[in-house]
Amino acid sequence: MTRIADLLSKGPTYSFEFFPPKNDAEQATLVKTLRDLEPLGPSFVSVTYRGGAESRQRTYDLVTGMLRTTTLVPMAHLICVAHTRLELAEILVAYRKAGVENLMALGGDPPADPGEGVGELPHASELVELARAIGGFSIGVAAQPAGHPLSPDKAFDRDRLAEKLRMADFGVTQFFFEAEEYLGLVADLAARGVETPVLPGIMPVTNLKSVPRMATMGAAVPAWMVERLENAGGAGGADAVRHEGVVIATELCRKLLDAGVPGLHFYTLNRSSATREIYGALGLGAAED
Repeated sequence: MTRIADLLSKGPTYSFEFFPPKNDAEQATLVKTLRDLEPLGPSFVSVTYRGGAESRQRTYDLVTGMLRTTTLVPMAHLICVAHTRLELAEILVAYRKAGVENLMALGGDPPADPGEGVGELPHASELVELARAIGGFSIGVAAQPAGHPLSPDKAFDRDRLAEKLRMADFGVTQFFFEAEEYLGLVADLAARGVETPVLPGIMPVTNLKSVPRMATMGAAVPAWMVERLENAGGAGGADAVRHEGVVIATELCRKLLDAGVPGLHFYTLNRSSATREIYGALGLGAAED
């Protein structure tokens, strides 16, 4: 298998993120998406963790299944929330025994079910330490260009993020829509002496109904972007909105690549078409239907 830290040391990486399916229909969609995206030769793929014992198993099964049946390099997400230190250690050991070398260490959102508990490790940095103690992982952590919603201010957020990145091999940002947000984050980290590579997260907005949801997911769609999407929809309907969303995301990627980013990380929502189109427009790979 390939460690993401090693890939980043050789040049820009291009990666895709998926979530584990909850049912047979989602499973079928994801299998098709993986088949569509595998020929693009991504540097690695990331598998999220929804929380709870069932999701834990689904993430494990998806990651280890990729190792056995595809050419993809998977990275497993793991969260601190609702886990004891021993449970987290057991999960990490199971991944290493299965041959998994890449890990995204996350704090996680508070559990919906209070009975699940908050967990013994309150911060992702402690999960990084635990994974380091077990050994063998290339470890990533999350970064928020706009700042973590629980941080009292941006300076505090950047200080904590800098501490976390000093312990990790790389970071991946929450999605954002303006290059300046990412470049400001990197500049703030550089001012704190942190040069750990941080991959920008890309999420194309391909329909107007998703605009309000983006804010709840982590980043509000800026007014200029909403206007472009609405104008496209007024002229050509839903297909035109989708096309404009892909164009906007491609423009963002070009700006980031021109700025020398260490790679691009695409949030696919388990579908392939928009990612393939952006990939093709950037000249990174084929985008055939």
